[in-house]
Amino acid sequence: MKIALVAQHATPDPGGSAQEPADTRLLELSQSLAGKGHRVTVYARRRGPALSERADLAPGVRIEYIGPRDERPVTAGDDAALLAQVPEFSRPLRELWHRDRPDVVHALRWTSGLAALAAARDLRVPVVQSFDSLGVAEQRHQVIRRGTGTERIRLEPMIGRSANAVVAASSDEESDLTRLGVPRRSIKVIPYGVDTSEFTPEGPTAPRTSRPRLVTVTDLEEHEALGTLLRALTKVPDAELIVAGGPPSAELREDPAYRQLARLAHFLELSGRVFFAGQVGGAALPRLLRSADLLVSVSEYEPSALTSLQAMACGTPVIACPVGGQIDAVVDGTTGILVPPGRPALLAQRIRHLLAHPILLEAFSLAATDRARSRYSWSRIARETLAVYDTARDAFPVAA
Repeated sequence: MKIALVAQHATPDPGGSAQEPADTRLLELSQSLAGKGHRVTVYARRRGPALSERADLAPGVRIEYIGPRDERPVTAGDDAALLAQVPEFSRPLRELWHRDRPDVVHALRWTSGLAALAAARDLRVPVVQSFDSLGVAEQRHQVIRRGTGTERIRLEPMIGRSANAVVAASSDEESDLTRLGVPRRSIKVIPYGVDTSEFTPEGPTAPRTSRPRLVTVTDLEEHEALGTLLRALTKVPDAELIVAGGPPSAELREDPAYRQLARLAHFLELSGRVFFAGQVGGAALPRLLRSADLLVSVSEYEPSALTSLQAMACGTPVIACPVGGQIDAVVDGTTGILVPPGRPALLAQRIRHLLAHPILLEAFSLAATDRARSRYSWSRIARETLAVYDTARDAFPVAA
Protein backbone atom coordinates (compact mmCIF):
# COMPACT_ATOMS: atom_id res chain seq x y z
CA MET A 1 0.00 0.00 0.00
CA LYS A 2 1.23 3.51 -0.81
CA ILE A 3 0.58 5.60 2.29
CA ALA A 4 0.80 9.40 2.33
CA LEU A 5 1.24 10.88 5.81
CA VAL A 6 0.54 14.61 5.64
CA ALA A 7 2.21 16.44 8.51
CA GLN A 8 2.34 20.02 7.31
CA HIS A 9 3.94 21.53 10.42
CA ALA A 10 5.83 18.53 11.74
CA THR A 11 9.48 18.94 12.67
CA PRO A 12 10.81 15.37 12.74
CA ASP A 13 14.54 14.76 12.75
CA PRO A 14 15.71 12.54 9.86
CA GLY A 15 18.05 10.96 12.40
CA GLY A 16 15.00 9.42 14.04
CA SER A 17 14.45 11.42 17.24
CA ALA A 18 11.76 13.89 18.30
CA GLN A 19 10.91 16.04 21.31
CA GLU A 20 7.21 16.73 20.65
CA PRO A 21 4.70 13.88 21.23
CA ALA A 22 3.12 14.46 17.79
CA ASP A 23 6.51 14.17 16.08
CA THR A 24 7.30 11.05 18.09
CA ARG A 25 4.01 9.59 16.90
CA LEU A 26 4.81 10.48 13.29
CA LEU A 27 8.25 8.87 13.43
CA GLU A 28 7.15 5.70 15.19
CA LEU A 29 3.96 5.23 13.15
CA SER A 30 5.71 5.75 9.81
CA GLN A 31 8.49 3.33 10.72
CA SER A 32 6.02 0.72 11.95
CA LEU A 33 3.91 0.98 8.78
CA ALA A 34 7.03 0.67 6.61
CA GLY A 35 8.14 -2.31 8.69
CA LYS A 36 4.95 -4.10 7.67
CA GLY A 37 5.91 -3.79 4.00
CA HIS A 38 4.12 -0.58 3.04
CA ARG A 39 5.56 2.37 1.13
CA VAL A 40 5.35 5.46 3.32
CA THR A 41 5.90 9.06 2.29
CA VAL A 42 5.67 11.93 4.76
CA TYR A 43 4.82 15.37 3.37
CA ALA A 44 5.86 18.43 5.40
CA ARG A 45 6.65 22.09 4.79
CA ARG A 46 10.21 23.12 4.10
CA ARG A 47 11.85 24.47 7.25
CA GLY A 48 15.16 26.31 7.36
CA PRO A 49 17.75 26.84 4.62
CA ALA A 50 19.52 23.49 4.99
CA LEU A 51 16.68 21.15 4.07
CA SER A 52 16.75 19.41 0.70
CA GLU A 53 13.54 18.59 -1.15
CA ARG A 54 13.48 15.01 0.17
CA ALA A 55 15.27 12.80 2.64
CA ASP A 56 15.10 9.38 4.25
CA LEU A 57 13.28 9.92 7.52
CA ALA A 58 13.83 6.32 8.63
CA PRO A 59 14.35 2.95 6.92
CA GLY A 60 11.53 2.58 4.41
CA VAL A 61 10.18 6.11 5.04
CA ARG A 62 10.75 9.05 2.71
CA ILE A 63 9.97 12.62 3.71
CA GLU A 64 9.23 15.21 1.02
CA TYR A 65 9.41 18.91 1.85
CA ILE A 66 6.99 20.95 -0.22
CA GLY A 67 5.84 24.54 -0.52
CA PRO A 68 7.95 27.64 0.17
CA ARG A 69 10.51 27.54 2.94
CA ASP A 70 9.43 28.62 6.42
CA GLU A 71 11.95 31.29 7.28
CA ARG A 72 9.93 32.17 10.36
CA PRO A 73 7.75 29.24 11.52
CA VAL A 74 4.21 30.28 12.42
CA THR A 75 3.17 29.77 16.03
CA ALA A 76 0.49 27.17 16.69
CA GLY A 77 -2.10 29.71 17.86
CA ASP A 78 -1.91 32.03 14.85
CA ASP A 79 -4.88 30.63 12.93
CA ALA A 80 -4.88 33.29 10.21
CA ALA A 81 -1.22 32.70 9.34
CA LEU A 82 -1.64 28.92 9.45
CA LEU A 83 -4.64 29.09 7.12
CA ALA A 84 -2.75 31.34 4.71
CA GLN A 85 -0.12 28.62 4.32
CA VAL A 86 -2.58 25.86 3.39
CA PRO A 87 -3.05 26.69 -0.35
CA GLU A 88 0.70 26.97 -1.01
CA PHE A 89 1.10 23.55 0.60
CA SER A 90 -1.91 21.79 -0.93
CA ARG A 91 -1.26 22.87 -4.55
CA PRO A 92 2.12 21.11 -4.94
CA LEU A 93 0.73 18.22 -2.92
CA ARG A 94 -2.07 17.79 -5.46
CA GLU A 95 0.42 17.91 -8.34
CA LEU A 96 2.54 15.20 -6.75
CA TRP A 97 -0.48 12.98 -6.17
CA HIS A 98 -1.68 13.44 -9.74
CA ARG A 99 1.62 11.93 -10.90
CA ASP A 100 1.81 9.24 -8.24
CA ARG A 101 -1.52 8.70 -6.51
CA PRO A 102 -1.33 7.21 -3.01
CA ASP A 103 -3.71 4.47 -1.90
CA VAL A 104 -4.62 6.30 1.28
CA VAL A 105 -3.90 9.70 2.82
CA HIS A 106 -3.54 10.18 6.58
CA ALA A 107 -3.52 13.80 7.74
CA LEU A 108 -2.05 14.70 11.12
CA ARG A 109 -3.46 17.88 12.73
CA TRP A 110 -6.09 20.24 11.43
CA THR A 111 -4.13 22.28 8.86
CA SER A 112 -2.82 19.05 7.34
CA GLY A 113 -6.42 17.88 7.09
CA LEU A 114 -7.44 21.00 5.16
CA ALA A 115 -4.49 20.60 2.79
CA ALA A 116 -5.07 16.87 2.30
CA LEU A 117 -8.79 17.22 1.61
CA ALA A 118 -8.11 19.95 -0.97
CA ALA A 119 -5.28 18.01 -2.63
CA ALA A 120 -7.20 14.72 -2.76
CA ARG A 121 -10.36 16.24 -4.22
CA ASP A 122 -11.44 14.38 -7.41
CA LEU A 123 -8.53 11.91 -7.07
CA ARG A 124 -10.72 9.29 -5.40
CA VAL A 125 -8.27 8.77 -2.57
CA PRO A 126 -9.64 8.17 0.94
CA VAL A 127 -8.51 10.65 3.60
CA VAL A 128 -8.04 9.60 7.23
CA GLN A 129 -7.76 12.38 9.81
CA SER A 130 -5.97 12.58 13.19
CA PHE A 131 -6.19 15.80 15.19
CA ASP A 132 -3.74 15.01 18.04
CA SER A 133 -5.47 17.75 20.02
CA LEU A 134 -8.82 19.46 19.47
CA GLY A 135 -9.33 23.20 19.80
CA VAL A 136 -12.49 22.78 21.88
CA ALA A 137 -10.59 20.60 24.36
CA GLU A 138 -7.70 23.07 24.56
CA GLN A 139 -10.15 25.89 25.18
CA ARG A 140 -11.99 23.88 27.85
CA HIS A 141 -8.72 23.17 29.66
CA GLN A 142 -7.52 26.77 29.17
CA VAL A 143 -4.56 25.74 27.04
CA ILE A 144 -5.76 28.45 24.67
CA ARG A 145 -7.63 31.52 25.82
CA ARG A 146 -11.27 32.07 24.99
CA GLY A 147 -11.56 34.18 21.87
CA THR A 148 -8.45 32.62 20.31
CA GLY A 149 -8.27 29.62 18.00
CA THR A 150 -11.68 30.54 16.59
CA GLU A 151 -10.92 29.52 13.00
CA ARG A 152 -9.52 26.18 14.10
CA ILE A 153 -12.50 25.51 16.36
CA ARG A 154 -14.85 26.40 13.50
CA LEU A 155 -13.07 24.23 10.93
CA GLU A 156 -12.21 21.08 12.90
CA PRO A 157 -15.81 19.73 12.88
CA MET A 158 -15.99 20.23 9.10
CA ILE A 159 -12.67 18.46 8.61
CA GLY A 160 -13.82 15.54 10.77
CA ARG A 161 -17.11 15.21 8.90
CA SER A 162 -15.40 15.45 5.48
CA ALA A 163 -12.75 12.82 6.14
CA ASN A 164 -13.50 9.21 5.33
CA ALA A 165 -12.35 8.14 8.79
CA VAL A 166 -11.11 9.87 11.93
CA VAL A 167 -8.58 8.43 14.35
CA ALA A 168 -9.09 9.65 17.92
CA ALA A 169 -6.20 9.35 20.38
CA SER A 170 -8.49 8.58 23.34
CA SER A 171 -12.07 7.88 24.33
CA ASP A 172 -12.17 11.45 25.67
CA GLU A 173 -11.33 12.81 22.21
CA GLU A 174 -13.90 10.46 20.66
CA SER A 175 -16.59 12.00 22.89
CA ASP A 176 -15.55 15.51 21.82
CA LEU A 177 -15.66 14.51 18.16
CA THR A 178 -19.17 13.08 18.42
CA ARG A 179 -20.34 16.27 20.16
CA LEU A 180 -18.90 18.18 17.19
CA GLY A 181 -21.10 16.17 14.84
CA VAL A 182 -18.57 13.65 13.54
CA PRO A 183 -20.46 10.34 13.05
CA ARG A 184 -19.38 7.82 15.67
CA ARG A 185 -19.23 5.10 13.02
CA SER A 186 -16.41 6.92 11.27
CA ILE A 187 -14.29 7.31 14.46
CA LYS A 188 -11.78 4.74 15.65
CA VAL A 189 -9.88 5.18 18.91
CA ILE A 190 -6.20 4.38 18.39
CA PRO A 191 -3.94 5.73 21.14
CA TYR A 192 -0.36 6.89 20.94
CA GLY A 193 2.06 4.01 21.12
CA VAL A 194 5.31 3.53 23.01
CA ASP A 195 8.62 2.08 21.88
CA THR A 196 8.69 -1.05 24.04
CA SER A 197 12.23 -1.87 22.95
CA GLU A 198 13.63 1.42 24.26
CA PHE A 199 11.28 1.90 27.21
CA THR A 200 11.67 -1.33 29.14
CA PRO A 201 12.22 -2.29 32.80
CA GLU A 202 15.60 -3.77 31.89
CA GLY A 203 18.49 -1.39 31.34
CA PRO A 204 20.59 1.27 33.03
CA THR A 205 19.01 3.65 35.52
CA ALA A 206 19.84 7.21 36.50
CA PRO A 207 21.79 7.55 39.74
CA ARG A 208 19.59 7.98 42.79
CA THR A 209 19.73 8.31 46.55
CA SER A 210 18.13 5.99 49.09
CA ARG A 211 15.09 8.27 49.27
CA PRO A 212 11.82 7.32 47.57
CA ARG A 213 11.90 9.01 44.18
CA LEU A 214 9.05 10.73 42.37
CA VAL A 215 9.52 11.93 38.80
CA THR A 216 7.37 14.31 36.78
CA VAL A 217 7.93 15.17 33.12
CA THR A 218 6.16 18.40 32.30
CA ASP A 219 6.07 21.85 30.82
CA LEU A 220 7.39 24.23 33.47
CA GLU A 221 4.74 26.74 32.39
CA GLU A 222 2.10 24.62 34.15
CA HIS A 223 2.59 26.61 37.35
CA GLU A 224 -0.72 25.76 39.00
CA ALA A 225 -0.44 22.01 38.42
CA LEU A 226 3.19 21.88 39.51
CA GLY A 227 2.28 23.95 42.56
CA THR A 228 -0.20 21.22 43.50
CA LEU A 229 2.58 18.62 43.25
CA LEU A 230 5.03 20.69 45.31
CA ARG A 231 2.42 21.21 48.03
CA ALA A 232 1.69 17.49 48.03
CA LEU A 233 5.40 16.78 48.48
CA THR A 234 5.40 18.70 51.76
CA LYS A 235 3.15 15.91 53.09
CA VAL A 236 5.34 13.05 51.81
CA PRO A 237 8.29 13.00 54.25
CA ASP A 238 11.74 12.15 52.88
CA ALA A 239 10.62 11.61 49.27
CA GLU A 240 12.48 13.49 46.53
CA LEU A 241 11.05 14.89 43.32
CA ILE A 242 12.84 15.15 39.98
CA VAL A 243 11.19 17.69 37.66
CA ALA A 244 12.12 17.05 34.02
CA GLY A 245 11.12 19.67 31.48
CA GLY A 246 11.79 23.16 30.25
CA PRO A 247 15.03 24.27 28.59
CA PRO A 248 18.31 22.32 28.84
CA SER A 249 19.70 22.27 32.39
CA ALA A 250 22.46 24.76 31.52
CA GLU A 251 19.79 27.33 30.58
CA LEU A 252 17.40 26.79 33.49
CA ARG A 253 18.54 29.76 35.55
CA GLU A 254 17.48 32.11 32.77
CA ASP A 255 14.00 30.60 32.52
CA PRO A 256 11.24 32.63 34.26
CA ALA A 257 9.04 29.54 34.81
CA TYR A 258 11.89 27.71 36.54
CA ARG A 259 12.67 30.69 38.76
CA GLN A 260 9.04 30.95 39.85
CA LEU A 261 8.87 27.25 40.72
CA ALA A 262 12.23 27.32 42.49
CA ARG A 263 10.97 30.22 44.66
CA LEU A 264 7.85 28.20 45.53
CA ALA A 265 9.94 25.13 46.44
CA HIS A 266 12.10 27.30 48.69
CA PHE A 267 9.02 28.89 50.31
CA LEU A 268 7.62 25.41 51.00
CA GLU A 269 10.95 24.40 52.58
CA LEU A 270 11.57 21.69 49.98
CA SER A 271 15.17 22.62 49.28
CA GLY A 272 17.23 19.46 48.98
CA ARG A 273 14.19 17.38 47.98
CA VAL A 274 13.23 18.97 44.65
CA PHE A 275 15.63 18.85 41.72
CA PHE A 276 15.02 20.48 38.34
CA ALA A 277 16.67 18.41 35.60
CA GLY A 278 15.75 20.57 32.61
CA GLN A 279 14.99 18.98 29.28
CA VAL A 280 15.47 15.21 29.37
CA GLY A 281 15.31 13.21 26.16
CA GLY A 282 16.93 10.41 24.21
CA ALA A 283 18.46 7.58 26.23
CA ALA A 284 18.38 9.72 29.40
CA LEU A 285 14.58 9.58 29.65
CA PRO A 286 14.14 5.80 30.07
CA ARG A 287 17.04 5.82 32.56
CA LEU A 288 15.29 8.50 34.60
CA LEU A 289 11.92 6.72 34.47
CA ARG A 290 13.47 3.41 35.57
CA SER A 291 15.02 5.14 38.57
CA ALA A 292 11.63 6.37 39.84
CA ASP A 293 9.33 4.68 42.32
CA LEU A 294 6.43 6.64 40.80
CA LEU A 295 5.78 8.90 37.85
CA VAL A 296 3.44 11.68 38.93
CA SER A 297 1.64 13.54 36.15
CA VAL A 298 -0.35 16.52 37.36
CA SER A 299 -1.02 18.04 33.94
CA GLU A 300 -4.65 19.05 33.60
CA TYR A 301 -4.58 18.54 29.83
CA GLU A 302 -2.86 15.46 28.46
CA PRO A 303 -4.24 14.29 25.10
CA SER A 304 -1.54 11.68 24.42
CA ALA A 305 -0.49 10.36 27.88
CA LEU A 306 2.83 9.60 26.18
CA THR A 307 5.05 10.07 29.22
CA SER A 308 2.76 7.89 31.33
CA LEU A 309 2.97 5.17 28.69
CA GLN A 310 6.76 5.45 28.61
CA ALA A 311 6.89 5.15 32.41
CA MET A 312 4.54 2.16 32.42
CA ALA A 313 6.68 0.44 29.78
CA CYS A 314 9.66 0.96 32.12
CA GLY A 315 7.75 -0.72 34.94
CA THR A 316 7.10 2.53 36.80
CA PRO A 317 3.55 2.96 38.16
CA VAL A 318 1.78 6.24 37.41
CA ILE A 319 -0.27 8.68 39.44
CA ALA A 320 -2.09 11.02 37.06
CA CYS A 321 -5.08 13.29 36.63
CA PRO A 322 -8.07 11.63 34.93
CA VAL A 323 -7.87 13.72 31.76
CA GLY A 324 -7.45 12.98 28.05
CA GLY A 325 -5.36 9.93 27.24
CA GLN A 326 -4.64 9.26 30.92
CA ILE A 327 -8.19 7.99 31.41
CA ASP A 328 -7.53 5.11 29.02
CA ALA A 329 -3.83 4.52 29.74
CA VAL A 330 -3.83 4.35 33.53
CA VAL A 331 -6.04 1.60 34.93
CA ASP A 332 -7.00 3.06 38.31
CA GLY A 333 -6.01 0.68 41.10
CA THR A 334 -4.14 -1.67 38.77
CA THR A 335 -1.36 0.12 36.86
CA GLY A 336 -1.52 3.32 38.87
CA ILE A 337 -3.85 5.80 40.51
CA LEU A 338 -6.03 8.58 39.08
CA VAL A 339 -6.34 11.66 41.29
CA PRO A 340 -8.48 14.72 40.47
CA PRO A 341 -6.47 17.88 39.74
CA GLY A 342 -5.94 20.55 42.37
CA ARG A 343 -6.12 18.14 45.36
CA PRO A 344 -2.66 18.25 47.00
CA ALA A 345 -3.74 16.53 50.23
CA LEU A 346 -5.40 13.66 48.36
CA LEU A 347 -2.44 13.38 46.00
CA ALA A 348 -0.06 13.17 48.95
CA GLN A 349 -2.21 10.51 50.61
CA ARG A 350 -2.17 8.34 47.46
CA ILE A 351 1.61 8.73 47.09
CA ARG A 352 2.22 7.84 50.74
CA HIS A 353 -0.02 4.79 50.49
CA LEU A 354 1.85 3.36 47.51
CA LEU A 355 5.30 4.12 48.89
CA ALA A 356 4.34 2.45 52.19
CA HIS A 357 3.30 -0.80 50.46
CA PRO A 358 6.22 -2.14 48.37
CA ILE A 359 4.36 -5.30 47.40
CA LEU A 360 1.46 -3.26 46.02
CA LEU A 361 3.93 -1.01 44.21
CA GLU A 362 5.59 -4.06 42.64
CA ALA A 363 2.20 -5.44 41.56
CA PHE A 364 1.38 -2.10 39.92
CA SER A 365 4.80 -2.17 38.22
CA LEU A 366 4.21 -5.60 36.67
CA ALA A 367 0.70 -4.67 35.56
CA ALA A 368 1.94 -1.38 34.05
CA THR A 369 4.62 -3.14 32.01
CA ASP A 370 2.19 -5.76 30.78
CA ARG A 371 -0.40 -3.16 29.74
CA ALA A 372 2.15 -1.01 27.90
CA ARG A 373 3.47 -3.99 25.96
CA SER A 374 0.12 -5.60 25.16
CA ARG A 375 -1.95 -2.51 24.33
CA TYR A 376 0.47 0.23 23.33
CA SER A 377 3.24 -1.38 21.30
CA TRP A 378 3.78 0.35 17.96
CA SER A 379 3.30 -2.95 16.17
CA ARG A 380 -0.27 -3.14 17.48
CA ILE A 381 -0.91 0.57 16.83
CA ALA A 382 0.26 0.11 13.21
CA ARG A 383 -2.03 -2.93 12.74
CA GLU A 384 -5.04 -1.01 14.02
CA THR A 385 -4.18 1.99 11.83
CA LEU A 386 -3.85 -0.23 8.76
CA ALA A 387 -7.28 -1.69 9.53
CA VAL A 388 -8.71 1.86 9.43
CA TYR A 389 -6.99 2.46 6.09
CA ASP A 390 -8.43 -0.78 4.68
CA THR A 391 -11.94 0.08 5.85
CA ALA A 392 -11.67 3.57 4.35
CA ARG A 393 -10.47 2.14 1.03
CA ASP A 394 -13.22 -0.50 0.94
CA ALA A 395 -15.84 2.20 1.44
CA PHE A 396 -14.20 4.39 -1.21
CA PRO A 397 -13.58 2.19 -4.28
CA VAL A 398 -11.30 3.66 -6.91
CA ALA A 399 -12.97 4.17 -10.26
CA ALA A 400 -11.80 1.86 -13.02
